[in-house]
Amino acid sequence: MHSWPVPQIPAIPGSSDKIQVHDTSTGGLVEAAPGATAGLYVCGITPYDATHIGHANTYVTFDLLVRALRDAGKQVTYVSNVTDVDDPLLERAAATGVDWAQLARDQVALFAEDMTALGVVPPDVYCGVVESVPDVAAAVTAMLEAGTAYRVPSSEDGGTGDDVYADLSADAGFGSVSLLDRAAMGAVFAERGGDPGRPGKRDPLDPLLWRAERPGEPAWDGGTLGRGRPGWHIECAVIARAGLGLSRGGTFDVQGGGADLVFPHHEMSISHLRALGAEPAATHVHAALIAYQGEKMSKSRGNLVLVSRLRADGADPMAIRLALLAHHYRTAWEWSDADLAAGTARLEHWRAALSGNGGPPADDALAALRTALARDLDAPAALAAVDAWADEALDPSRDTATDEEGAPGVLSRAVNALLGVRL
Repeated sequence: MHSWPVPQIPAIPGSSDKIQVHDTSTGGLVEAAPGATAGLYVCGITPYDATHIGHANTYVTFDLLVRALRDAGKQVTYVSNVTDVDDPLLERAAATGVDWAQLARDQVALFAEDMTALGVVPPDVYCGVVESVPDVAAAVTAMLEAGTAYRVPSSEDGGTGDDVYADLSADAGFGSVSLLDRAAMGAVFAERGGDPGRPGKRDPLDPLLWRAERPGEPAWDGGTLGRGRPGWHIECAVIARAGLGLSRGGTFDVQGGGADLVFPHHEMSISHLRALGAEPAATHVHAALIAYQGEKMSKSRGNLVLVSRLRADGADPMAIRLALLAHHYRTAWEWSDADLAAGTARLEHWRAALSGNGGPPADDALAALRTALARDLDAPAALAAVDAWADEALDPSRDTATDEEGAPGVLSRAVNALLGVRL
């Protein structure tokens, strides 16, 4: 699957120090990638509707992390997926009378347009579930052979073969990502796509790995599994394993996504990775959810603020990006028109301040910007550093004796390279 164009990232003087992020599983700050390389896996979209502000917030968050790690001299491998076949996609296609594959293609293309407009660095490896079916089938087959998965007949549900489920009792590490107790797991699992009441399962929490073919549903040859399609969590385990080179064991640095993926999705996909012989991610990073009109923004509720609609209404994508960066990625908040207005005003202020040939020295502002991002991607503090420089540059009463020619250019390039804001 093709991603989107790589934005131009200008060279800037100096480099970042170690980048620390909040680890969901420990609740503390850890270095995101202590070695010379950094491997990230960030869960992608299920393409049955356009990109909303909540999606954009997640991908801008991990874009900041990628930029900061590269500024720190790391060789970054960034992997992501697209869930281009899944129940919500099939349900939307049936409800709208659109071919499911065409719906997926259209929404993936719109997502790419939105990410391009927002200046998001694309993944190095970008893979859809459909193109990963052979790898998923091979992985599920291997889990059956290892005794970490089992079959459940699907005939009572209209299937023509066996569904396959992971046996979580084989994974002593299950629960280490979310740290939820069993009661909480059961409630969230039922709410977020699980099937705890499915007859024939060994444990209500056991997740689906392979869904046998049902009438009217797309299906692929799974070899000894029969015809069917992948479950949700196994797709990410398989794509992460392939994209990050984990097939012979080893771990990766960061698993990321929205806060609603902590359980069951990230817990389950990490469990599957262990079953396939790979170590789990060292760190788990999650972006908080954004509300709108008093409720969490979600496709199921329909209370969406779409990036494409904002752009069509004339919003500058950089103003949208600044509206997102004004909130720390771990802080839940509610979108309003005032956020976009504030982002637009800040963008105009920065452009005015950075348009000249000379201005206050940029060294301190650049250092403060880097320090903020290195401390758990503190984008609001980074914006404040640039605000302070811009305020000084535009102050008509300031002493210009220490101005430096080229300082606006240095800071403008830094804002582009580190914050992804094109001026």
